[in-house]
Amino acid sequence: MTDPRKLTIDIWSDVMCPWCLVGWGNLRQALDELDVEIAAELRWHAFELNPDMAPEGEERTAHIARKYGRTLEQSRGVQGQMREAAERAGVSLDYEGEEPAPEAMMWNTFAAHKLLVWAGDTHGYARQTDLKLALFHAHFNARRPIGERAVLLDIAQETGFDRAEAEVALDSSEWAHKVRAEERAAYDLNITGVPAMVVENAFMIPGAQSPQVYADALRRVAEKLPA
Repeated sequence: MTDPRKLTIDIWSDVMCPWCLVGWGNLRQALDELDVEIAAELRWHAFELNPDMAPEGEERTAHIARKYGRTLEQSRGVQGQMREAAERAGVSLDYEGEEPAPEAMMWNTFAAHKLLVWAGDTHGYARQTDLKLALFHAHFNARRPIGERAVLLDIAQETGFDRAEAEVALDSSEWAHKVRAEERAAYDLNITGVPAMVVENAFMIPGAQSPQVYADALRRVAEKLPA
């Protein structure tokens, strides 16, 4: 049996983005299907859906209604559709903590992206994925205020990173510059929405696609690579 073809998948996303979690769930299903054919390295890159979000955040239903010009009822309907898509993808957008549930909020994610860039560059991309998934869980399932510095450090520590190192990363201008560089790269690639996946630095898969679409696209890319 031949070894799996190795592919690099660069993923632009935001931890506030429900479709990014749905896309991850569907990609994971595709990679499980392709297990003996393709081995993928995932690299997460920064994209802020709401770069001007105030530190105090904004309630999610009101935010969606305001940003997209919808009523509160329409906003709740959109969130229902997202939950159904998440269930099909094998992930969850539902609150799973103790009652009473905290308010579902949107936060500024620049600091979270700094930690993700730092994690990938200094600890490897598998560990970066661990942190990304922990941030997804903290935001959607635990409703933790991930715009807050102390909460981000707690999540990093809970995910196995050294808290002091993570704190230095948050204070460093180096990682801020790298976040901005990744956001400029998204602009240069004409990425205006997320998730957006670029396979082998050349083949774009936009949006949260179905597992079969991801599997077919990855197979086509692998077939085009030199033996």
